[in-house]
Amino acid sequence: MDNVPQQPDDSPDVRELGDIPSVEVISRAAVMLLSAAAERLGLADEDPATSPRRDLDEARRLITALAGLVTASAEYLGLHAGPLRDGLKSLQQAFREASAVPDEPGQGPGEKYTGPVR
Repeated sequence: MDNVPQQPDDSPDVRELGDIPSVEVISRAAVMLLSAAAERLGLADEDPATSPRRDLDEARRLITALAGLVTASAEYLGLHAGPLRDGLKSLQQAFREASAVPDEPGQGPGEKYTGPVR
């Protein structure tokens, strides 16, 4: 017998995926990628350079995935597009600053989708 309380299926907190508007699904996915990339850059810690969560290889993958998602879905995001693009650009700049050997312009994470970030 499980001692973990189960939430009833008819709870108001449970939504069917088909009932969630696409812009919300895309925005949630983008925010998850943005947050995960920030963690991998160590931005949640007082000193990102010494963060135990810092992993630039993982951050590169997450930023590239975020760039692809935001770029491909920008026309559907409406008022959400600007803040997501701004967050993406901030992550790209933070990645460039964190890199011991910065990528050439246009070669950084996600830059094949967004263009060079300065």
